[in-house]
Formats: sequence, C-alpha cells, structure tokens
Amino acid sequence: MRLYRTQRYSILITAIALLAVASFPLFGQSKVGTTIGQFLKIEPGGRNAAMGNASASLWGEAISAFYNPASLGRLPNKQVQFTHSEWLADINYNYLIVGLPISKLGSFMVHAISLNSGEIDVRTVEQPLGTGERYSVTNFALGVGYGLMMTNRVSVGAQVNYFRETIWHSSADGFALNLGVQYQFYENGPILGASLQNFGPRTGFNGRDFYVDYDFDPDKYGDNDQIPAELRAGDFPLPTSFRVGVAYPLQFNENNAIILAVDALHPNDNSESLRLGAEWQLLKTLYLRGGYRDLLLEDLEGGLTLGAGLVFGVSDYKFALDYAWADYGRLENAQRFTLGFRF
Repeated sequence: MRLYRTQRYSILITAIALLAVASFPLFGQSKVGTTIGQFLKIEPGGRNAAMGNASASLWGEAISAFYNPASLGRLPNKQVQFTHSEWLADINYNYLIVGLPISKLGSFMVHAISLNSGEIDVRTVEQPLGTGERYSVTNFALGVGYGLMMTNRVSVGAQVNYFRETIWHSSADGFALNLGVQYQFYENGPILGASLQNFGPRTGFNGRDFYVDYDFDPDKYGDNDQIPAELRAGDFPLPTSFRVGVAYPLQFNENNAIILAVDALHPNDNSESLRLGAEWQLLKTLYLRGGYRDLLLEDLEGGLTLGAGLVFGVSDYKFALDYAWADYGRLENAQRFTLGFRF
C-alpha cells in the first residue's frame, strides 16, 4: 500500500513538473506587455503581500491557494476571506475565497476576482480634451480548486479559472489552469513549494468597438464609402508563470515563532525575480510582516513591503484582519486589507 501511494503521488508530481517544462518555450525572452489577462497576476493576500508575495510554500490560509493550490491540502479549517485593495491609479480590486476541508477527501475552494477602473474620459486625436463619452475597464474571474495530502509530507492541488476582461464595448474571455505541489521535509520543518499559474490557450478581444465603416477606394467618388466591416484583433497568450519557493518556520516557544520565505518567479512576460518575506508571530494573536518583491527584476519600481495581522475570537471561531503596504516607486503604493473568518 505504501509503495502504491508513493508511486501515485510521484506520478502526479512528475506530471506537474513536465507541464511546467512544456511551457518553457513561452519563456524564451522578456516580453513585457505581450500577454492578456494581466489582472490575473495581481496577488490578493494581505498576509502574502506583506511578505513580498513569497508564497509558493506558505500554508494555513485559504487565500494561499491563489499562489499554490497545493496549500489547500494543508488547510486546517473552514475559511472565508475577502480582500479589498485600492490598486494603482485608483483601480478597485476585490477578491473573495471560500475554503472547505472535508475529512479524508481533501479541501475544496471557490474564489472570485473583480477589478474596476472607474469611469474614464474618451479622448481622440481630434478631441484630446474628451468627447463627452466615458468608458470603464472591468475584469472578472471565477475559479474552483481542489487540494489534498497525498502523504503526511506531500500535498498537491489544482485550480481552474474562467476570466473575462471588458473594455468599453469589447471583451475577451478564457480559461486558465493552476497546478501546484508542496513537500515538507519533516514534521514542523521547512516546506518546499512549486506552482504553475495561468496556463491556458491564447485569447483575444472582440466586440462592437471593432465595427467600422470601410471605403475600399477613398480617391474614388460615387461608390459606397461606408461598407460595414470588422477589424480583427490578434490572440495573445495568458500571463503564465512558474514559481518555486521554500518557507522555513522557526518555533522559539508556543507563543513566539518566525517564518522565513523566499520565492523564485519565472514569468513568460517579464524577466525572472526573487521574492523575500518574513513573519513574526506573537502570542498567536499579533503578526508582524515584511518583505521585498521582485528583487533583481529589470526596471523595478519600488519593492519594499510591510504589514501586520491580528487574529481574535472564541474557541474554534476566529476572525483575522491583515494589512499590507507595498511600495511601487513612481506609481506610489498599493494597500490591501484582508478580512477572514475561520471556523
């Protein structure tokens, strides 16, 4: 039985690794701004963001499944978490996740992402001050996931997302797959994690903004100069990324512990980078966090991240409040607030 279980999770881990390797041709060079669905890259967790988003090997919260669905296998209780962020340029970002562990079956999750730019003035070359019209950018994603402990050390997980981007009267939609694995070296010891995010087919925009009136020969008079036509937009790849990291817990006593985490990120639309993070736990109630995101990234804006968390409640019912501040240089900063309920 033990040999069978070992073979089973070995096959799963190998399959995830092969799928990641299969996506490497997408990563031939830095291709900033060449992928669609950029909002899928915004990392939601208040705890995680404060730790520089070094989260491939973190566990214990449902929201960690965004970074690595294998963390669902280690989910200790039922959880609901909601994040609100005033993202860059006054963009509103919201994230909701529900995690449900079921004994002997593993853990299930469902999450939703919403992003809204607010109203923006329509400007043209002829009317640079505005036409009087206004438009908005809205993005939405809905996903389901599953994770389980294959052994007392190895957890695996998968997640499927449907997403839709809308700009004025045009939209693009598609599906993205996330896969992950986590391995704990020994009980209460360090965890190694790896995940593949946003793996899926290319997609592109379409809609009535692409409808035009076309004149085959502008120099010819008397013909139909308003032939109904449609522009065709190209398809673009998803922002696929492969991340690997390790989290090292240091337990000084029952009420005093530290977690150190580091991730290496390999995206298909930018250069490689490192994420560093640390969390100091006091009395299992107060959490102080800091980190640095995208270390070694070319043309990095900012990088420092800071935050704190508070957990309170009675018996098995706990509330958690997390805050994160992230420096983005000339783009100023982004703040995240995450409220969670555990039961």
